[in-house]
Amino acid sequence: MARIPLEDNYDDVVNKAQRGLGISDEDLARRAEVSAEDLAALKSGAFNEAVARRVARHLKLHPDSLVQLAKKTWYPAQPVFPAGFAAFNTAYGDMTVNSYLVWDARSRHAAAFDTGADCGEMLEFLRAERLALHYIFLTHTHEDHIADLPRLAGETRAGVWASEREPSGFPGARTFGENTHFHLGALTIKTLFTWGHSPGGTTYYITGLSHSLAIVGDSLFSCSMGGSRSAYAAALDNNFKKILPLPNNTVLACGHGPITTVAQEKKNNPFFAR
Repeated sequence: MARIPLEDNYDDVVNKAQRGLGISDEDLARRAEVSAEDLAALKSGAFNEAVARRVARHLKLHPDSLVQLAKKTWYPAQPVFPAGFAAFNTAYGDMTVNSYLVWDARSRHAAAFDTGADCGEMLEFLRAERLALHYIFLTHTHEDHIADLPRLAGETRAGVWASEREPSGFPGARTFGENTHFHLGALTIKTLFTWGHSPGGTTYYITGLSHSLAIVGDSLFSCSMGGSRSAYAAALDNNFKKILPLPNNTVLACGHGPITTVAQEKKNNPFFAR
């Protein structure tokens, strides 16, 4: 996958945290001891480091990581899989969305995670590598992630699976509970419920490849996380309890933005760095 920009700018992070915590502009300016004008400028993209550091503390954001994001001085190192993993990035309106394949090298059995806006490249890859798609797993059912589900399911006849908390509604699709295990040759796929951004947001933790891998959907992005107006506390809690405790070298395949690792996000993500 070519280098993909980070999903969020610093002002996106500030706005997500403020909305999630339910803090008004007036209250945030008072707590941070900044003027209403300076806060408005910061939130609209006019970066002021001193203001950002004051505001970050009251939004439970890591100040150094927020400043680093604003200054664009860091980008996650990209892990390389010799085999068994492929990423696809497709345009959906004014943004891009990721989908993924994993497969067992011996059996050539594969699983897809979301479809993105267009599964054409994924289908070509399956044919070129002579892979048999057995599963289509959904991280959640927002349209940008499942836009081409009918085509992918129709052409491959793979089974469609989603969280019992957020059924897909796709004809014939099945649901799973948390901590369900699927097997794909030598690979094991475990479901972790990381809801908050969506009611049934799911992380798939995969072992058996050259790196442990977590396909996290919109639960977490490099330097950010999925937004939520109604379940922000749950989204944060699920990320802290279910994604960040994974081994530090676990690769995080996000729904938007670049691939990263647990260790890199613990150090560089304003929501999670400590």
